[in-house]
Amino acid sequence: MDKSVSVLIIDDHPIIASAYESALESFVTQNAAFNFKITSIYNLDEAQLLIENPGFIENLDLVFLDMRLPASSDGKLVSGEDLGKLLKLKKPTIKIIVSTTFNDNYRLHNILQSLNPEGFLVKNDINPKELLSAIENVLAGSPYYSKTVLNLLRKQVGSDIYLDELDRKMLYELSIGAKLKDLSDLIPLSVAGIEKRRRNLKKMFGISGAEDRDLVKVAREKGFL
Repeated sequence: MDKSVSVLIIDDHPIIASAYESALESFVTQNAAFNFKITSIYNLDEAQLLIENPGFIENLDLVFLDMRLPASSDGKLVSGEDLGKLLKLKKPTIKIIVSTTFNDNYRLHNILQSLNPEGFLVKNDINPKELLSAIENVLAGSPYYSKTVLNLLRKQVGSDIYLDELDRKMLYELSIGAKLKDLSDLIPLSVAGIEKRRRNLKKMFGISGAEDRDLVKVAREKGFL
């Protein structure tokens, strides 16, 4: 029986989109029962037009979604992550394979939390074999994560430290150069609340010094950055 799958590829680099198309074609040569109907687009404006078509969304099965897409011209979608959320809202059963050039654990964690994609590929990990494995697993109903994402999950599963989203945001902002006095403009907490969390984080990570760079260093070693 023919297994027809409607696929949407969204990447602003045509070479990457072509790599996905080639991987799907290779999959069909090894799995003759499958038939892919592929639509490739390259920006969020095109995506908005497509998802306004109820018939297209209703029949859509699989999406390859780049995270670092330029914002749509109307500003309603500022990244691939926004589009992924909208797609899941319109059709929760859509399978999404995310790809990103981000490789810091903070951003990878956020994507996992917000989209919970069926497939998650860091572009530096991608090769033809990796793409075939991702397609095969996701279509079979199993999640697929490339090695960088797996390393993040292993580190965090093996850690007995729990950080909430505000802790993670605070560490991330410190890691990219924010000063403690500036954090109240970046995080919805008072200066006193931020200072309390900073003390608690240092206690959790076993840091006695006053330098935030020591906190950032240990947080990165433990996979939180």
